[in-house]
Amino acid sequence: MADTTAPRARIRPGPVGPGVLAAGATLVSVWPYTTAVLPGLWTFVAGAVVIVVALTGILVRLATRAVRDSIRNPVVLVLQVLAAIVACTALLVGETAVVGLIPTTMSVQLIGIRLSQSMSEIGEGVAPIAGTLPMATLLGLAFAVVAILIDQLVARRQVVLAVVLTSVVGVAPMLISFSGVNMAWFLLQAIMILVLLRFGARHDRDATRESSQLVAAFTGVVAVAAALVLGPMLPVASALPGTGPMLTVSADLRLGDDLRRPEGIEALTLVTSAAAPPYLRMATLSRFDGDVWRPDRADRVPLRQGFGEREWDDPIRTVESTVSIRVLGFSSDRLPVPYAAERLSGTEGVWSAVPENRTVMSRSQDAAGADYTVSVATAAPTLEQIRAASAGGMRMPPLPDELPPIIAELAREVTAGATNDYDRLIALQDWFRGEFEYSLDAPVDAGFDGTGAEAVATFLEERTGYCIHFAGAFALMAKTLDMPVRIVVGYLPGGATDQRRDDDIVYSVSSDQLHSWPEVHFRDIGWVPFEPTATLGVPTDFIAAAAGGGSGSGPDAPAPTTAPTTGPSATPTSTAGADRDSGGGGGGALQTLDPTPVLVTVLGALAVLLLPALVRELRRAVRLGRARTGDAVAAWRELTDTLIDVGLPAPPAQTARARAEDLAARRGVDAEALAPLVRSVEFASYAKTRPHAGDLAAPLRVVINHLMDDLDKPRWVLTQLLPASLFTRRR
Repeated sequence: MADTTAPRARIRPGPVGPGVLAAGATLVSVWPYTTAVLPGLWTFVAGAVVIVVALTGILVRLATRAVRDSIRNPVVLVLQVLAAIVACTALLVGETAVVGLIPTTMSVQLIGIRLSQSMSEIGEGVAPIAGTLPMATLLGLAFAVVAILIDQLVARRQVVLAVVLTSVVGVAPMLISFSGVNMAWFLLQAIMILVLLRFGARHDRDATRESSQLVAAFTGVVAVAAALVLGPMLPVASALPGTGPMLTVSADLRLGDDLRRPEGIEALTLVTSAAAPPYLRMATLSRFDGDVWRPDRADRVPLRQGFGEREWDDPIRTVESTVSIRVLGFSSDRLPVPYAAERLSGTEGVWSAVPENRTVMSRSQDAAGADYTVSVATAAPTLEQIRAASAGGMRMPPLPDELPPIIAELAREVTAGATNDYDRLIALQDWFRGEFEYSLDAPVDAGFDGTGAEAVATFLEERTGYCIHFAGAFALMAKTLDMPVRIVVGYLPGGATDQRRDDDIVYSVSSDQLHSWPEVHFRDIGWVPFEPTATLGVPTDFIAAAAGGGSGSGPDAPAPTTAPTTGPSATPTSTAGADRDSGGGGGGALQTLDPTPVLVTVLGALAVLLLPALVRELRRAVRLGRARTGDAVAAWRELTDTLIDVGLPAPPAQTARARAEDLAARRGVDAEALAPLVRSVEFASYAKTRPHAGDLAAPLRVVINHLMDDLDKPRWVLTQLLPASLFTRRR
C-alpha cells in the first residue's frame, strides 16, 4: 500500500508574489543598519541590489514556467548571482568595468581594497559610522547575498529558515553596536513573520491545512506579542550580559543621558610609584567633521614591540614611574593607560600598541578583568623650556571649511595678551576654569548637548556645560590658532582607599570619573595635556627652573600641584560633582547596565534562533493531539517527518507495512508499537468504514523516542535545533 496521506492540494504560487515578498523581507532586514551606518550611498546600493535580485528572479521564473524545478531553480540562482554582480559593479566600481557593467581584474582589486578599508572603518569608527564608499561596498555586497538567499528560500517555501535569516540579519546591528532598540523594526518584523508564515501555510503541500495555519497563526501571535510586550523592557543602549553592574565604553563623545545617570560603580583600581595617581587615557580624537569628533586612525603594532621612541630628549627632564591597573567594572576593546606608556606587562590575549597616541587596543580581547603593569615616562620641561617651544611639529586633520565666527574671535580675544603658545593655552585654560560653570543639565535644557561646531558656539555663549563641551571648545579654539590639538578620553585620577597592595596605596577609580580633556603638541616636547573643565581635575601649570623646574601639575603631571589657580577649584575629581563621562573604547559613551533587560535582549535573540525548534514542536504537539483521537493521517505524517528529521529515508511510494517492517528489522523499533499505526493507516486508506483506531499517540511516542535515542548527542542537538522536515520539500 502506498503512502496515501498526502494533504489537500495547494495552489502553486506564481513567481511574482514570492519575489515581492522576499524583497520586502530583505528590505525590512536592511532597516536596522541605518542606526549603525549613516544613510547615504549604501542605502541606495542595497535597495537597488535587492530590487535587481527580485526582478531577475521574477522574470526568469516567468520565462521558465514550463521547465522542471530541478532545472529552473539552478538557472534562477545563477542568473540572480550574475545580475547582482553586474548591479554591484555598475554602482560601486563602474569606472573600472567594461562598458560600466562587466567587472575586470581591476574591479575585483578595487573592491578588495574597499572591503579592507571598510573593516578598518568599522574597527576604528563609532556608530553611526559615516556612509562612505567602502561601507557602501561592504553592505551592498552583503545584502546582495542576503537578497539572493531570502529569495531562494521564499520561492522554495522554506519560510521558517527565511524568518530566521531575516531576524538574525536585522537584530545584528543592535547587538553588535549596542545601538538603541528599534521598536518600529521589531513590530514590522513581527508583521513580516506573520506574512511569511501565512504564505508558507497556504503553499505548503506537505502539511494539513489546519495544522499549518495554526502553526503560522500561533507563531505570528507570539512574535507580535514579543515585540509589543518585551520590546519596552529592552535597554535603550545595552551591552553583552554580565554577572553584575558593568560599563560598556564606545568610541565617541556623544554622551547624552548616560552622563546624567546618578549611579556609579568602581571601574578599576590602581597603585603607582608616583606621588599621585595619574590620569588614564583610552583613546584620542583629532578628526572633526563639524558635527562629531572621531577616534584617530593610527598604525598598530604588537604590544611586545612597545610604543616607540620618546618625543623629547635632553635637556628635557624625564620622570619615570610604574602604574599597576586592575580593570573591574567596564567592558571595552581598549586598556586604560597613563601617558606616556612605554611598556606593558601582565596582559593576556592579543593586544596591540598604538605608538602615535600611546594607547592599547585589541580586535578580539576585552578589558574586563585585565590586571597589568605599565612603565611610564613623562616629559617634565621647565616653564622656560615650554615657553621657548612652539606648538606644532605634527600634521593634523584640517578644520571644516566653515565654523561659527565666535570660536576664532574669542580665541584671539582671550589670548591677545600672551606672547608664546604655552601662555596662550594657559590663558584659554584659565578663562574656561574661571568664567564658565560645570553643569550636566544645562546643555540639555538649552539644546546644545553635543560637540558639533554649533553646539560649541552655543556653549561659548551660555558658558555652562560638562567636560566634552570644555574639551571640544578648547580644541577648536586652539585649532583656530594653528595649533595641533586632539581630545583625549579616559579617567580622572582615582581616590585613595584604605587598601594596600605591597605597601602601596590602592586608588579607586569610579565610573563617575570618566573624563575628556585636550592636549596640544609642542616641538621637541611632545603632547602636553590641559584641563579646561571648570571645577574638575588638575590644571596644567609648569614651574620655573628657579623653583625646581618640571611639571607642577596637569593631567599627566607626576605630582599634584599646590599652586593657586584662577579657576574655582583645582582639586582632583573624587567629589559629588564628578564628571560622569564616557571614554574608552575610543572615547565615549558609557552605559551602566541593568543585567535584567540585557538578558531579555539576548534571550529574545535566542528565541529567534530557536524558532524552527518551536515550530517543529508545535506541529508535533498538534499531530499528537489528533493522533490521540485516532487520526491515522496525522500520526503517520508525524512518523514520516521524524524519519526525515533523524536522517532516515521516507520514500513516498513506500507502503506503510513495508516501512514498518524496515524500521523493525533495521532500526530495532518495537513492532508492537508500529502495528496499530500501520493498521490504522490501512483502514483509513482502504476500508469503506473506518472503525475508531483508539489512542495512536502512545505507540507513536514509543516509536519517536526510539528513533531519537539512537542519535548521538551532536546529531540529536542538530535535529532539535534545525529539524530537516521543516526545510525539505517532499512530493
